[in-house]
Amino acid sequence: MPQRTLSDRLSLRSLLTLPYAVLVLALVLLMAGLSWRTGRDTVDTLSGQLLVESVNRIAVSLERHVGGADAVLEAAFPTGIAAPDNLEAGLGELRQRFWLATSVHREPNNYVYYGDRQGHFVGLWRFSEQEAELRLRTGAQGPRTIYRLSGIAGPLRSPVTEDKVFEPRERPWFQAALAHPAPLGWTPVYVDFKTQDLIVTRTKRIGNDVGEPEGVAATDLPLAQVNALLGRLSLSENAVAMVVEPDGRLIGVSRGAHMKTLGAGQHDRLSAQQSTDALVASAYAAVHQRGSDEGLGTAPRTLSFDGADGRAVQVGYARVDPALGLDWLIVAAVPRADFLGGLQRSFVHAAVLAGVATLVALGLGWAVLGVVTRELRQLAEAARRVGDGMLDEPLEVHRRDELGELARSFADMQQRLLTDQLTGLSNRGAMLRRIEDRILQQRRRGDRWPFAVMFIDFDRFKAINDSFGHSVGDAVLKEVGQRLRGGVRIGDLVARYAGDEFVLLLESVDNRADAEAARTHLEAAMRAPLDSLAGIAPDGFQTGASFGIALYPDDGQDTETLLRHADADMYARKQQPSDADPH
Repeated sequence: MPQRTLSDRLSLRSLLTLPYAVLVLALVLLMAGLSWRTGRDTVDTLSGQLLVESVNRIAVSLERHVGGADAVLEAAFPTGIAAPDNLEAGLGELRQRFWLATSVHREPNNYVYYGDRQGHFVGLWRFSEQEAELRLRTGAQGPRTIYRLSGIAGPLRSPVTEDKVFEPRERPWFQAALAHPAPLGWTPVYVDFKTQDLIVTRTKRIGNDVGEPEGVAATDLPLAQVNALLGRLSLSENAVAMVVEPDGRLIGVSRGAHMKTLGAGQHDRLSAQQSTDALVASAYAAVHQRGSDEGLGTAPRTLSFDGADGRAVQVGYARVDPALGLDWLIVAAVPRADFLGGLQRSFVHAAVLAGVATLVALGLGWAVLGVVTRELRQLAEAARRVGDGMLDEPLEVHRRDELGELARSFADMQQRLLTDQLTGLSNRGAMLRRIEDRILQQRRRGDRWPFAVMFIDFDRFKAINDSFGHSVGDAVLKEVGQRLRGGVRIGDLVARYAGDEFVLLLESVDNRADAEAARTHLEAAMRAPLDSLAGIAPDGFQTGASFGIALYPDDGQDTETLLRHADADMYARKQQPSDADPH
């Protein structure tokens, strides 16, 4: 009897179905592999953009936290006000100004003080809304006297003379301010002897009647809020973010310690190299090395390196805007595995689906094969488009299984990268990308006045926030965004750039007069009363916005130059006197 082969032992149904089951399994595994590779490349691209956005958010928050000190000092000693000839005689006026100054940003700038070359000193420390402490030294020698007071004009009471002599002329903030060529400056970061927290002091040199340096006004800026800000930043489970000086000394870090304890309860600053967190030390080392090789700028950049455990780490970094007067670095680091975690889970799910699909194919054959391969092909193509940077094309999600979850994660990341969460406008990254695309497009067409960029700064936004609260400020920003979007044509792009700054791309203009007409129209629209301030702002409270224009290519042939020109034009226009100016 001839020996029976495997094909002889199988039924006809099994013989016809088995090749298709094998084919389904092979195709599904192949598509899963392609999806993994494409998804990995896409996640790498999007994670880099997410790090850049995170660094930008930290930078903006630092600017808000630090920038308020200048407003506090301006309120304490407005520009043009000379140092008092007689501190004791002018004490009433100083008290009022210092009270108002500590009301500008009571958290964190609740202490404003002044010392002069004669050794006189006055300082106001607000420890509640109505209660304060006045520290006074009217003579050239001796200790200070500390008084308590309630309210801006409350009488001085409960005088207490300090045990130790406080000599303002010997303090670092006084000596540094008089030695520094600029009228405004920062002291180095130091540990406050009372709170044992990090402090940096903003100083303003005050001249006498003939303009000679006579004294120094200052306000302390506690840096504990920087640490709190970094701690609230949510990137991933194992991510770390920090603000650090170029030499590695930590100002704040999202996890772990940024200070070390010495004997007798004293503290000292901790450097990133000394951190027990390996990611903190290695991320700083990588950024420091990159800075040594290529230099560091204020525009966020990314890099990747292999950590001590061999795992890849992605890092976003930037230098704080030097206009603030601080030489600080922002660093955000995330293990690459954190970004790929969702993709890995989806890949495992896809593998499980491949096995299930193989069993189902034994009964459904080509029908099941067609459904699975079609859906996987569409997902791979969508992932490839996102990986290629085509973020403006939305992803269509129809499935509700693991493949749909992966597709929705891409769509969610795409939306977050393009949209400002408060106003619903395009965000800074989307606008920069759109201008770059427009420049490339225009170079192919070669028109003389192909498009224009407007830089818009909303006037009196800080006054609105201070007077009516941040919720009203948010509503105002939303309404301003809607007005700007309603005042341009279809095809033009409006984006919230940062804070109360917006950028507008006029897709095409005939000439500069055309752009000026658009500016006039938008300025008129912005002068109309805001609905969000109706019933809140007093009568006569006026708002508006300043618009700067840059045309391509006359005003710049790249994105940075165009925005810089538009920003400069906006500030020049803001300085021009106007009857409608609310200030």
